[in-house]
Amino acid sequence: MSDQPPALPLLLREVGSFAYMRLRASFAPRVKSAVSGDGRTIIVFPGFMASDRTTSRLRRTLKWAGFDVHGWGLGRNRGIRADTLEKVERQIKQRALKGPVTLVGWSLGGLVAREYAKRFPDQIARVITLGSPFSGSPRANNVWRVYELVARHKVDAPPIDTFVSEKPPVKTIAFWSAKDGVVAPHSARGLDGERDQAIELDCTHMAFVADPDAIHAITMAIIAD
Repeated sequence: MSDQPPALPLLLREVGSFAYMRLRASFAPRVKSAVSGDGRTIIVFPGFMASDRTTSRLRRTLKWAGFDVHGWGLGRNRGIRADTLEKVERQIKQRALKGPVTLVGWSLGGLVAREYAKRFPDQIARVITLGSPFSGSPRANNVWRVYELVARHKVDAPPIDTFVSEKPPVKTIAFWSAKDGVVAPHSARGLDGERDQAIELDCTHMAFVADPDAIHAITMAIIAD
């Protein structure tokens, strides 16, 4: 697959809407939903340089719909560390969550969710990724240089033993968008065998956790058979 990231006009659109979408993702009211979550447990992982605040609207919607919803509880996501998965495991154990749980990961958070499910599949019901670059070149996005500066490792040499495109042994749903200005659509969509299902959304990368239609689609994917 190509290393080419999304085109400049798409990136500029993301930059232009950054503040607005971050505010909506953090503070906008919940999205109305007719879904019944029946108390099943969801953990939502934030994207690169984001925190649980950024996934607030999505989590408020899921909580109102009847899910037992949690953020990842590890502060700002500054990249994969050697102990990231161990920290996630401690968070899950401390909360004594009723499993198996569903993991929803936005962008880099989706990669963390996939890797956790590979290590602890018995704990996980399904993994849902939102614009996460798990397929093809790790440079098919517009943030890999910044990522390397912040995370202090090469984007293709993470400090954990992994084959990123390998599918976790649980149901895996990948949301992607042709309007994504951060991650190349093919990288977030993946190939057959790298995920079970790919669903296209009509939104920017920043809007995966802010747009009402996107949040509704994510909610439906959590309960879909």
